[in-house]
Amino acid sequence: MKRHATNALPLPRRDWALFLDFDGTMTELAPSPDAVSVDPALRPILAALELSLGGALAVVSGRPLAELDALLGLELPGAGVHGLELRERRGGLVHPPQDMAAIRVIEHALAPMVEADPRLILEPKPGAIAFHYRRAPEREAECRAAMARALDGLKGVVLIDGKMVLEVKPDHVNKGVAISRLLAVEPFSGRIPVFAGDDRTDEDGFEVVNAMKGVTIKIGPGDTRASHRIPSVDVLLAWLKEMSGLLSA
Repeated sequence: MKRHATNALPLPRRDWALFLDFDGTMTELAPSPDAVSVDPALRPILAALELSLGGALAVVSGRPLAELDALLGLELPGAGVHGLELRERRGGLVHPPQDMAAIRVIEHALAPMVEADPRLILEPKPGAIAFHYRRAPEREAECRAAMARALDGLKGVVLIDGKMVLEVKPDHVNKGVAISRLLAVEPFSGRIPVFAGDDRTDEDGFEVVNAMKGVTIKIGPGDTRASHRIPSVDVLLAWLKEMSGLLSA
């Protein structure tokens, strides 16, 4: 990965397919997943952008799509749980992941540690599980060791190292795969992909979009494959608002 300098974001185009991460991208990170706060202005901005782009706007997140629907008040196209869930169009059916016994094994192994320290959070998701230590950063090494023990000998799963969260999901899909699948169907096909994200889990998406000569945007610091960088969630929201105005004019 390379560290890129901050570049001016390009002017929006009506032939874009816009893909947006959620936590750390459209909303600030919170101490726990249920403590996130969504800017009230975000919903009308996204609704207007989806209309201007002919429906080609999707949320690509580690959260389940049901959570994103509740938080945004919109059933947008998107990929939940890093691509394990997929919905090609607004209000459409969600393609769910298959259950994996390995995920239940990990949950069982980590449960005693979480029960002993309420600052730690074990978040079951459809087809995946996330182990949050944001509220107890001094326990990072212990959490990593516990996860390594839980993963020992398991096949078909991969560990995602996020911002103070360790997440395990099946190894056959990621955000890049999800974006590729969406770009293969209407209303996304034939458009220029644009993807904004903030975390290591977004790098697979950046790689796919870069290969298609699209636009990739990293929010915040850190090494990245993205071609553009902006400093904060607020700057991205301001850009989305400006884009909405330009495309609807």
